[in-house]
Amino acid sequence: MSGAILSVNSGSSSIKFGLFDVVDGQPELSARGKLEKIGISPRLEIRDREDATIASREWAGQSDLTHEDLLENLFDWAPDNLPRREIAAIGHRVVHGGTEFTRPILIDDDALEKLDGLCALAPLHQPDNLAAIRAMARLAPGMPQVACFDTAFHATMPAVASRIALPRRFAEQGIRRYGFHGLSYEYVAARLHELDPELARGRVIAAHLGNGASMCAMLDGRSVDTTMGFTALDGLVMGTRCGTLDPGVVLHLVQHEGLSASEAEDLLYRESGLLGLSASSSDMRALHASEDPQAVEAVETFVWSAAHHAAALCASLGGLDAMVFTAGIGENDPLIRAAIAARLEWLGVVVDEAANQRNAQVISAPQSKVAMLVIPTDEESMIARHTLSLASAGV
Repeated sequence: MSGAILSVNSGSSSIKFGLFDVVDGQPELSARGKLEKIGISPRLEIRDREDATIASREWAGQSDLTHEDLLENLFDWAPDNLPRREIAAIGHRVVHGGTEFTRPILIDDDALEKLDGLCALAPLHQPDNLAAIRAMARLAPGMPQVACFDTAFHATMPAVASRIALPRRFAEQGIRRYGFHGLSYEYVAARLHELDPELARGRVIAAHLGNGASMCAMLDGRSVDTTMGFTALDGLVMGTRCGTLDPGVVLHLVQHEGLSASEAEDLLYRESGLLGLSASSSDMRALHASEDPQAVEAVETFVWSAAHHAAALCASLGGLDAMVFTAGIGENDPLIRAAIAARLEWLGVVVDEAANQRNAQVISAPQSKVAMLVIPTDEESMIARHTLSLASAGV
């Protein structure tokens, strides 16, 4: 296929994208960028493959600009300010594929309507994912667009791991454990196979630790269990999300504190987690820098939650051969990695302190019974691979 691939990862307040040239039949990164602070004061930065800034732009004070507005601005601005690329296809991260979409698809009106029906299952992400698809369809009519689903990687989980213990009529309505961050885990699994095929065939926990955080138990590179479930609220304590919660808490909030459904949703998705515990910030860097006891407790709870869920995933795997840290905190925070590892010492985990401090690829000591690695994730690259494959085949 001639032309470039554009990968789009649209979130609630940012849009990350990557531009990939097709070289010898494979996508090769040309540039990547980010539109951030959407809804506040949007800012664009684009970097080349060497990570040098090649373009930037700001829309100071224009908090009313939507995702579609900014993408339209970018399309109008790009030809005169960036090296010319003929885009052949566009790939999108779509958080929820439900039970029907378990692999990437070429988007059509029917698929888009079905994906709209899943917005209630991922209210923080799905509407923005689909807004980007609609914006691109309007800006580039006829351009092939591919949806790549965060839930798809977990379609290999056994029924016992996806089942929720409610009356079976609810399972028939699609209420089950789906899991998320699948594009990140798919990339990490492929990268680990490149680095160490034997280790990749073993029992591996991948820890995607960022503002949204989860873990995935992988056996031979396939998901067998994960910490997020029916929605992206479940599992680990996150930046603003609560993680695993006794359902009775929600009942209490509604029945005795008078919260409406929308107020409860806002509380659990946007006001909880590190932000709720610290009463100051959802940013791990700010919490590390703070001496406030509540900030310290928030970090401690994050670490406890991560180790607790890692131990549970060991039961699903029947042991542990390797643990891989990825995403913003996982790739860049030695303090958090060391603290989680310390709580897993009973597994035979031993961290090389010097390697951990410099964010080395392998951070486990030679005597460690469990290999500990840091592998930067690249969801945009994974999207580009799927997009190239489907757009080239036309199916």
